[in-house]
Amino acid sequence: MFTLTQLQELISEKIKLLNFDKEPKGLYEPINYTLAAGGKRIRPIMVLAGCNLFSETVESAIPVALAFEIFHNFTLLHDDIMDNSPVRRNKKTVHVKWNSNTAILSGDAMMIEAYDLLSNLPPDLLGKTLKLFNRTALEVCEGQQYDMDFETKELVSEEDYLKMIKLKTSVLIAGALKAGAIVGGANDKDADLIYNFGLNIGLAFQIQDDLLDTYADTAVFGKKTGNDILTGKKTFLLINALQKAKPKMFEELKMLIKNKNITDDEKIHSIIKVYNILNIKEITKTKVREYHQKAIKYLENISCENKKKTELLNFASLIMQRKK
Repeated sequence: MFTLTQLQELISEKIKLLNFDKEPKGLYEPINYTLAAGGKRIRPIMVLAGCNLFSETVESAIPVALAFEIFHNFTLLHDDIMDNSPVRRNKKTVHVKWNSNTAILSGDAMMIEAYDLLSNLPPDLLGKTLKLFNRTALEVCEGQQYDMDFETKELVSEEDYLKMIKLKTSVLIAGALKAGAIVGGANDKDADLIYNFGLNIGLAFQIQDDLLDTYADTAVFGKKTGNDILTGKKTFLLINALQKAKPKMFEELKMLIKNKNITDDEKIHSIIKVYNILNIKEITKTKVREYHQKAIKYLENISCENKKKTELLNFASLIMQRKK
């Protein structure tokens, strides 16, 4: 049985062995640059952890883990263009370091490389895994479109927001776990249970992310909080505040969001003050706990030894306790 730390070390070493030192350099250098930037490697770790629930070895799941990681990073290249983001993981984004055309093309190449890795699976696993991967990839695109649609909508419901983050974030974690479980020999019932574990833990992860951007300790968080407030991003916190505010406070909150005549710190402080009056922090924490508890129930019902579930239980706990 591998620990999550061991799986992280294993997949990091495998990523280093990927060889994109080839011509034309303008296509492949951005791929090397992106993969070398690091990150938590959550998705490939989940592939290996899902496999390890049902198999003592994870070697057969490594191509799938690499495919999920390359796909995830491909989406980031394109997301950064859409969001006009200058920095990713404390480094210039690809479209800034090179240009947008390069970021688009290198991203496309990464998607193709991900499929090439999946093609290494034996025929009896390829069909089921590929169908899951394709569905997941398409759902991530759907989630990104909903997220872009929200930019021009004044009001977004909590239900629509949860649907968006489920597609944009959760399905990739869920798909990674299920793909690993399939390679590890899980039956259909257990594969679906691990998928639902991932879906709920992914929702908890994203809502916790929203919470941290507003309320984290800056010294621990590693960057200035309040970016979501300054950009007017429709987070779980803002959506609930707008839904729960009475007419006078609702108008006040809308004016604060649009106000360009106050400093960034004043805007952050004023909106957090509204959140505190409306008890938004506790409402958000409750929702994170709700999805965490749902995830644990799915994990408990998987038909393998309980000791094999320890690392995924630890992962779920980390979601609840993370400060950055």
